[in-house]
This record gives sequence, structure tokens and C-alpha cells, in this order.
Amino acid sequence: MRRREFITLLGGATAAWPLAARAQQPAMPVVGFLSGQSPDTSAFLVAAFHQGLNETGFIQGQNVVIEYRWALGQIDRLPAMAADLVGRQVAVIIAAGGDRPALAAKGATSTIPIVFTGSDLSQPGGNVTGASLFTSELEAKKLALLRELVPNAPLIAMLVNPINPSAETDIEDVQKAAAAVGQQISLLRASSEQEIDTAFEKIVQQRVNALLVAHDPFLFSRRDQFVALAARHGVPAIYEFREYVALGGLMSYGSRIIDNYRLAGNYAGRILKGAKPADLPVQQPTLFELVINLKTAKALGLTVPPALLARADEVIE
Repeated sequence: MRRREFITLLGGATAAWPLAARAQQPAMPVVGFLSGQSPDTSAFLVAAFHQGLNETGFIQGQNVVIEYRWALGQIDRLPAMAADLVGRQVAVIIAAGGDRPALAAKGATSTIPIVFTGSDLSQPGGNVTGASLFTSELEAKKLALLRELVPNAPLIAMLVNPINPSAETDIEDVQKAAAAVGQQISLLRASSEQEIDTAFEKIVQQRVNALLVAHDPFLFSRRDQFVALAARHGVPAIYEFREYVALGGLMSYGSRIIDNYRLAGNYAGRILKGAKPADLPVQQPTLFELVINLKTAKALGLTVPPALLARADEVIE
């Protein structure tokens, strides 16, 4: 064989090697992210999820693909979106934000691993794991904290999203706690932006002295609206997460939601490496933080009791 022919042959084989190597490379795993909310209000939560993934060695676009499905508040779309992710044959589904995405994902598959970021599913099942926010159990505690900040309030309103699966339990818990101390409660319901506006109109009409906003993913997505309306009408309010208070809300008491999303990312990465959901226990929050905004309290003409201020985990001034 002549030298030129050998070089030509070698060059052709060398050129073919990268193509063959690329053909043999496995496709990147796909993680499905199912949420009832919008990407705009969930950006910081998605960042926490990515952080958890990165901790296990997975980086979006490099060695993992993430398929997002946003219901934009239209939770009736969740089952179809979950089915779409199952049809996409994703490796794991992240059910983000409350029971509804978790139930939709669970209804769509019994084999693909599901990791929820905040659900109170009592029996998640063999392919389901995640983290609970433990929010339902805190509503009575939130009422006590609000009464401590606004003592002797004749009327306190409780606002719930009626389509939240735990709404009736939350109402029962708060009404029971209120009855025990002789507190009058006005019950308000809202599951849309317009209904939130209407609820505040009723708060003004009824001369409500303070407001307890129950836990709910949709209500949380409208935190800007709540904080603005509470400030406009001079209503002291307590919420579930510090994100309300960081925007100018008065007070919050609950677990740290970003921790759950970070854990979901960590669990997803471990599942991609071969772990089974049954090997990853459902996590319960161990830290509940009380956050108070002193600037907002001052604007409302409230003096925060020293005992309450001393118990705060974070004070925003």
C-alpha cells in the first residue's frame, strides 16, 4: 500500500471515529417539572431545585434535561400535563407546590419516580417521595401569633382557597382554636385574583381587625397582591412564608419553602443515579421560622410586644 493511500485511509477512519463515538453516547436523562403556578412567581424556587440537582452532579443542559410544565394557576390542566410527561418517558417527575400536582402525577403513573416539594400525602406510595411543608398543622399557631400582635381584636378574618384539599381541615382547626379563646372569626374564600380583591372589600366592609392567610400554592403565588392590599387597607396580616414579609408583609410563620425545592433536586439527582423512591424517606420540616417586618408594623401603628420580638427568627427593619 502506498503511503498516500494509507494516510487517506487513516484520515477517513479517524474522521469516522467521532461520529461513531457520538452515536454510542447515551441520551441525557430527562426530569419532568410539573407545577400549578407560573415560572415568573416560581423563579427562586426553581433556582433552589437546580441547586439540589447540582449538589448531586447534575447540571441542566450538560448532563440532564428538564422539561417544565406550568399550569399558570389553572390546576385542572395538571392531569393532562402529568400524562404528557409520562408520555415523554421522563426519568423522574418533580411535583411542585402542594397536593394537586402530586396527586396529578400519582394518577398518571405508578412506575416513574415522583418527588413532591410540599404535600401532605399520608400514603405517597412506592414510586413517590418528597418533602412535607407541615403547613396545615400551623394555622392555629398562626392565629395565636396574630392575636399576640393584635391583642383584643374583635374580629379576625381567615382567608382560604376553597379548592385546596386541606382547606376544610384548616378552617376546622382555626375555628376550634378561636372558640377556645372566644375569638370571633370571619371566613373568606378566594381562588382567583378577582376573588382576592373581593375578599379585601369584605374585610373593609366588616371592619376586620386582622387577617390570617391560610397556606396555599395559589395564594402564595399572589403574594404581591396580598401585601399591596393589606398595606392599602391597613390590615395586619400573617402569612405562611417569609417571602411575603420580604415583600412588605407584616408577619409569617412556617417552614422554609426553598429547603423543600433544594431537597427535591437532591432526591431527583439521587434517583437518576439509581436510588429508588422507597429508599428516600419523605422529609418533615424541623425548622419553623417566625419573621416580622418592623417597618410594616410601624406603618400600621402597631407596637410589637418585646416577648414576640425576642422569639422572632428574623426581623426585617
